[in-house]
Amino acid sequence: MPPFEKHIFICTNKRDPSDPRGCCMDKGSEQIKEYFKAELKKRGLKGRMRANAAGCLDHCAAGPTVVIYPEGVWYRVGTIEEAREIVEQHLLGGKIVERLRIP
Repeated sequence: MPPFEKHIFICTNKRDPSDPRGCCMDKGSEQIKEYFKAELKKRGLKGRMRANAAGCLDHCAAGPTVVIYPEGVWYRVGTIEEAREIVEQHLLGGKIVERLRIP
């Protein structure tokens, strides 16, 4: 199997509620992950691109955190609408969504 054109990792880490950094899971990352997976399938990209869960990506305060390779672009994706924007602009259009990017 050839390497994926894009590989999307979505943090689904769960931290203790007392952790001051919070966690991506409590901020909706599971729904974001399922959206990316469903969109890739719906758009016929499954096999060319892959979205899967990741453990802690160490940007808990910014989360939910998403990183896309091979570019190594890190995003803060708080809503399904933001995930949709990344699918359309970055994955399909090749344009980084700067307003969602984690510097």
